[in-house]
Amino acid sequence: MRIVVKIGTSTIAPGGIINVQRMRALIDQLGQLDRLDHAQHEYLIVTSGAIACGMSAIGLTERPRDVPRMQACAAVGQSMLMRLYERLFYGTKPVAQLLLTSDDFTSDVRYKNLQNALHALLALGAIPIVNENDSVSVQELEGAFGDNDQLSSLLAKAVKADWLILLTDVDGFYMPVAGAKNGERKLLRTIRKITPEIEAACGSTSNLGRGGMISKLHSARTASESGVNVAIVSGQHPRAIPAAIERKTGTYFPPTMTGKAKPRTQKAKKQDAGKRA
Repeated sequence: MRIVVKIGTSTIAPGGIINVQRMRALIDQLGQLDRLDHAQHEYLIVTSGAIACGMSAIGLTERPRDVPRMQACAAVGQSMLMRLYERLFYGTKPVAQLLLTSDDFTSDVRYKNLQNALHALLALGAIPIVNENDSVSVQELEGAFGDNDQLSSLLAKAVKADWLILLTDVDGFYMPVAGAKNGERKLLRTIRKITPEIEAACGSTSNLGRGGMISKLHSARTASESGVNVAIVSGQHPRAIPAAIERKTGTYFPPTMTGKAKPRTQKAKKQDAGKRA
C-alpha cells in the first residue's frame, strides 16, 4: 500500500518543544505495519512543526505575529526536523526533503514535475518528508494549506495513495450528543458524508498550529473524493497508524470515488482464504 501520514504541530511539538520519543514511536509503527502485512509499504510523511521547533531553538515562548519572524522560525525549525527524521530512520531508509507551495499543485508543469519526483523517490525506496515552504512563501504562512492538512490530501491525490492518516491530538471527530445539557460529545467512527451539521460541530484551531478540525474535515473530503481511505486519529495512540488502517481507532472516511475500494491487509486476506477453505 501507499500511505501518506500527516503529523500535526500538536503531535510533533506540543507546547513548542519537539517530542522525540513520540516521533520515534510513530516511525517505529511504520515498521510494525510492514511486519504485520508481510509487505514493504510505501510511505510519505507530511510534517508540520517547523515554526514551533524554530521557536524553541530561538527561545520564543509565543508564536510570532509578524511574517518575517515566522519565516525565521520556519527556516531554523525545518533543519531541526530533517535532522530528527534522519536519526529516526536509523539509516535504514534515505529521507528526502520537499518544501512545497500551492503553486506546485495549481501549475500543470510544476504538478507533473512534482509527481515525477515523488514517484522516482518511492521507486528508489526513499521516504519523502514534505512540508510547506514557510521560510519563503508568505502565502503559506497565512494559512493556504491549514497546518498542512490540505497539503496532505493534495499529496495523497497526486501519488494515488491508498491511505491518508491524519495524526492529531484528539481521538477522532466528536459530534455533540443531541439533547445533552452537559455538552456531551460522541466519537464518530465512520463519516461517509460531511454535512453542514458536522462542519458546524468543529472546534477552534490549536495554539501552535493553523488547522483545527474543520481543516481536517476538508482534507478528508478532498482525499476521499479522489479514492483515498482517510482516518483522523490521535498521534498519542500506541498503534495509531496500524490501528487506523485496521479501523480499530479514530474516525474513518471511506473513499467515495467509484471503483476504489478499501485495501485489505495481508492478515484480512488470509482470514478470507481460511473461510473459503
